[in-house]
Amino acid sequence: MSIKPLIILPDPLLRQVSKPVERVDDDLRRFAGDMLETMYDAPGIGLAAIQVGTPLRMLVIDLAKEDEEPAPQVFINPEVLRSFEERSIYEEGCLSIPDYYAEVERPARVRVKYLDRDGKEQEIEADGLLSTCLQHEIDHLNGVLFIDHISKLKRDMVVKKFRKLAKDRPATPLVS
Repeated sequence: MSIKPLIILPDPLLRQVSKPVERVDDDLRRFAGDMLETMYDAPGIGLAAIQVGTPLRMLVIDLAKEDEEPAPQVFINPEVLRSFEERSIYEEGCLSIPDYYAEVERPARVRVKYLDRDGKEQEIEADGLLSTCLQHEIDHLNGVLFIDHISKLKRDMVVKKFRKLAKDRPATPLVS
């Protein structure tokens, strides 16, 4: 496994809509392992494939606390089947928007269909932090960032700041 470089705002890759995974195989499972290693190294609790430059509909999550055993989860071709009416607010951050956090309101509970790392179709009904994390990462697969859920004024300030920082950083090449 290897740690991949993270794509950072304002890289246009973050706005790209990811393509469905067509085949779950050993290469994809290895890539999921690389994503998990990258996420742990960052450190974070969720990572979408596009955040490491690969526009595939895959994400990884691990909500285990520091004193708990790791509990990695891989979601391939995740799709929100249902969002429930109740809402919740979490302070969100993003590995692609380092050191910026904002409160985001989302559905408190979602039902998600996905393929696991063996290619088997699964469904999960998630609430709490898992619901928020799934929605955040699925947004990435659709080219949406958590800052799109905050006021335009705040979003514009964040984008401006990261554009300024990006002048010192080369663009990341797209990997398929």
